Amino acid sequence: MAPSSDEADYAARARDHLGFSRWWLVVAAILAMAAISPYQYVWSSIEGPLAEDLGVPLPQLGVVFTLFVIVQAGSQFPVGWWRDEHGPRALTVLSALLAGGAYFLLSYATEIWHLYALYSLGAVGVGIAYTVAVNTAIKWFPDRRGLTTGLGTMAYAGGAALVVPYVRANATVAAYSDVLRTMGVGIGLCILVAAFVLRDPPASWYDRVATDGGEGEAENTASAGRNVGPRTMLRTWQFWLMYGMFVAGSGAGLMLTAKIVSFAGAMELTAVTATLSATLLPIAGGVGRVVMGGLSDRTSRRTALVASFGLTGLGLLAVVEFSRVGPTVAFLLSVVVATFFWSAQYTLFPSIVADYYGEQRSSANYALLYSGKMWGGVFGGAVTGWLVTVVGWPTTFQVGATLALVAGVAAVALRPPTVDGVGHASETAVGSED
Repeated sequence: MAPSSDEADYAARARDHLGFSRWWLVVAAILAMAAISPYQYVWSSIEGPLAEDLGVPLPQLGVVFTLFVIVQAGSQFPVGWWRDEHGPRALTVLSALLAGGAYFLLSYATEIWHLYALYSLGAVGVGIAYTVAVNTAIKWFPDRRGLTTGLGTMAYAGGAALVVPYVRANATVAAYSDVLRTMGVGIGLCILVAAFVLRDPPASWYDRVATDGGEGEAENTASAGRNVGPRTMLRTWQFWLMYGMFVAGSGAGLMLTAKIVSFAGAMELTAVTATLSATLLPIAGGVGRVVMGGLSDRTSRRTALVASFGLTGLGLLAVVEFSRVGPTVAFLLSVVVATFFWSAQYTLFPSIVADYYGEQRSSANYALLYSGKMWGGVFGGAVTGWLVTVVGWPTTFQVGATLALVAGVAAVALRPPTVDGVGHASETAVGSED
C-alpha cells in the first residue's frame, strides 16, 4: 500500500533533519527495549534459584519484583522531564550502565538486601530506556503513533522470549550466576548502541504536527499538537480516569507475569507447562502490542482499550478454569489471550496521551500516567503473595480478572479533553467519537 501524503511528508522532513530514515530510530528503540525486557519477563524464572541460593522463602522475593515495578515506574517522570528538555542520548548511556551493571552484579549477591538494592538500581536504568524508547516513536511518528509505539513495546515483551528457554535450562543454583553475568553484558552493550542513534525532533517539528493533526479517527487526534504540560493535564478528568484504569490493568497483568510459573506449580501442572507459559507470555504480549496499536491508528483507541481490558479479564478467568479441568492446550491458550490483550495497554495509553495532550511534552505526560504501574506492581507482587496465603491461587487470579474487567467498563467513558490556546483544559469533549 502506497504511503499517504501526510506520511510521505513526515518521512521526508524527518530524513532532511536526520540524514537517514526515521525508521532507524524505531530500530534503535526496539533494540533498547528488547535489552531491558529480562528484568520484568525473566524474573519468574530466576527467582527460584536466587531464593534457594540465599536460603530464603520464595514469597520473600515478591518484594524484589514490587520494588522493581515501583522504581521503574516512579523514575520515569524526572527522566521524561529531562528528556523533553535535553534529549535522550546522555540518559540512554546512563541506562546502559545501570541496567547492564545491576544485572551483572546480581550474580554476586549474597544477601536478600543485595537483590533489593541491585534490582531497584537496574529498575532506574530500565525506566530510562523505556521512556526514551516509547516517546521516540510518539515524537517522530504522529502519523503512525500506535503502530510504532507497539513495535517498541513489543520488544519489551517479546525480547525476553529469546532468552527464557536459555534461562529456564540453566535455572539452577550452579548455573544461574553465569546466566546473569552474560545477560548483564548483553543488556549494557545493546542499550549503548541504541544511545548513539536516538535523538529528538527540532522544535519546528511540533509546530507542523499541530497544523497537520495526523491520521486516524478524529477522536484519536482531537487534541493532538496542543502540547500541554503535566500541570494542565492533571486538571483534566480524563487523566485521572486513565490513571485508575492503568493501575487496575497493570495490576492484573503484572500478577500474571510475575506469578504464572508459581501458579502453574501450585495447580499441579507439569514443569513443561510452566516453562511454556513463561515463554508464551512475552511472545503474546509483544504481538498484542503491535496488532492492537496498529488497529488503534485506524479506528478508535477508546474502543481498543475497552476490548483489551475486557478480554484480559475473560482470559484470566479462563486461566483459572482450565488450570483445574484442562486440557493443557486450553490453559496455554488462555495465558496467550490474557497476555495479548493486557500488554496492549502499554501501546494504547502512550498513544492516547499524545492524542489528547500533544507530542512535545509526551515523555513527562506519559510518565505521570505510567506511574500507575507502581500501584499495579504492588498488587502483582506483594499483595498477590499475601492474597495467595489467605484465599488461595484461583481466587487471587479471579480478583485480578475483576480488576481488568472494571478497567474495560471505565474505558467506555473516555472522551478527548478540550485544551484551549493558552493551556487551560476543560471537561468538554471535542471531536467525533467512534
